[in-house]
Amino acid sequence: MLSYLINLSVKNKFIVILLTVFVIGFGLYSLSQIPIGAVPNVTYNQVQVITTSRNLSTQDIEQFITYPVELEMANLPGVQEIRSISKFGLSVVTIVFDDDMGTFLPRQLIAEKIKSASEKIPEGFGTPEMGPVTRGLGEIYQYVLDAEPAYKDRYTTQDLRTIQDWIVKRQLSGIPGVVEVNTWGGFLKQYEVAINTEKLNAMDISAYDVFSALEKNNSISGSGYLEKINQAFFIRGEGLISSLEDIGNVVVQNKDGIPIYIKDIADIGYGSAMRFGAITGNAEGEKVLGQVMMLKNANVSFWHRCEFDESRYY
Repeated sequence: MLSYLINLSVKNKFIVILLTVFVIGFGLYSLSQIPIGAVPNVTYNQVQVITTSRNLSTQDIEQFITYPVELEMANLPGVQEIRSISKFGLSVVTIVFDDDMGTFLPRQLIAEKIKSASEKIPEGFGTPEMGPVTRGLGEIYQYVLDAEPAYKDRYTTQDLRTIQDWIVKRQLSGIPGVVEVNTWGGFLKQYEVAINTEKLNAMDISAYDVFSALEKNNSISGSGYLEKINQAFFIRGEGLISSLEDIGNVVVQNKDGIPIYIKDIADIGYGSAMRFGAITGNAEGEKVLGQVMMLKNANVSFWHRCEFDESRYY
């Protein structure tokens, strides 16, 4: 049999060469498609339920949030272990499932239970949410958003945080395999209305009136359309606030036909949300950092090929 194969190969050299080239080419292609990750997945098949509440202490978090969530998740099928962490303003419940249940079935089961768990949590204490579809070692990339040395005086950490949240983060979120982009550091920009209580009392206006006026004057409404000959004109009311001037021109009340504006009873300006930490680097003060989380079971090699062309995404 061996002699027959040798004679057949000698008589059909061209076919043997073609088969050899095909096998080599197919092997190289298969080698390039192997999902080799820099950090292997060593975590369990788990899902995290995260609840934030800035007004509760650690003991209250455990009593009113963590315990009801654990109780609801205890009867799910395929659960191996439930563990939790309760801190000031934060509750994290980790549910570990059997590996054969896959990635998305446990999340579907938990999504059904989160609604019933929310009903057992007092109103205003927080709403449970599932963590991203990633793993414990899913952090694949970090970057610092900074300005060129010639323009450092033009951008504050609040400006860089705004650029990160509204430009860089949105572009990176479209990359295949990226499940979440987190932001650390900087100041989260907010519009602040500092009410002058003396003016409120003098004009007999309550703080609730101010809150209600701001809420009702920041919306969009539609009202059908008008037909004229062969055209249709859509009717809509544009009421979104887009600047500090718009906030100041919101009418709170009318006193004898005279409108009282927000700018008459309050100081309007930019502020920042309360934060609990900061990012520093290179002895240059505060920085704005981005953290990219990889989708569970995704091929991280794609990101490694993209990171060398950062200008494509920034």
